[in-house]
Amino acid sequence: MDWTAPIDIYCERLGPAFWAEPVNAISNLSFILAAIWGWFEARRRAEPNPLIWLLIALAAVIGVGSFLFHTLANRWSALADVLPIWIFVALYVLVALNRLGGFRPGRIIAGLAALIAAVAIWQAMGEGGPSAAPAPPPRPDPFNGSLQYLPAVVAFLFFVVLMQFRRHPMRNWALTGFIVFLASLTARTIDRDICGAMPLGTHFLWHVLNGLMIGIVLQILLRSPRPGRQG
Repeated sequence: MDWTAPIDIYCERLGPAFWAEPVNAISNLSFILAAIWGWFEARRRAEPNPLIWLLIALAAVIGVGSFLFHTLANRWSALADVLPIWIFVALYVLVALNRLGGFRPGRIIAGLAALIAAVAIWQAMGEGGPSAAPAPPPRPDPFNGSLQYLPAVVAFLFFVVLMQFRRHPMRNWALTGFIVFLASLTARTIDRDICGAMPLGTHFLWHVLNGLMIGIVLQILLRSPRPGRQG
């Protein structure tokens, strides 16, 4: 695989230059601002959990990785864009299950192990044997790659419902964050299809709104009662 192969999949990019996507690149400041907001709140509350501090750092790394992708626009920078996002999602689920859901760490790890095993078995069954018919040619993705974030949508919705059911003091923050996430995902999805009407595209809104969402979910963790504490 050629890790330096160029990638051009956004309305704003019209050439291979470093600054061919200036708005998409600069809008990644939203992730840095989310990290700064989280850092100030964590410092103010003397947050003792190192995993939450790691999540704050990952928020900034997401911004850096996405900036690299929207300037260099090649395969390795695409990996730098995607990996921090999924590390953040996985770690957030672990921490949130404990702090927001009240689940013990042992049960969380056991549940995740069972989920990974189920996904592995499902994948193995799906790839069990060769198909007799030739594979049809691939069709254009109507979701513009946004379907990859479906697990994040499901996980987020789970936490929203759980917090509403438990009357958690941060439940309205969670609902707001979920709505912002859906709006950001919509902006990411329609970017490719509106280039003619809006040459700038809407991917920059994915960055701005997603940065806001990450800022909100970090605040939810930081402002929620810690396990073993009241208030």
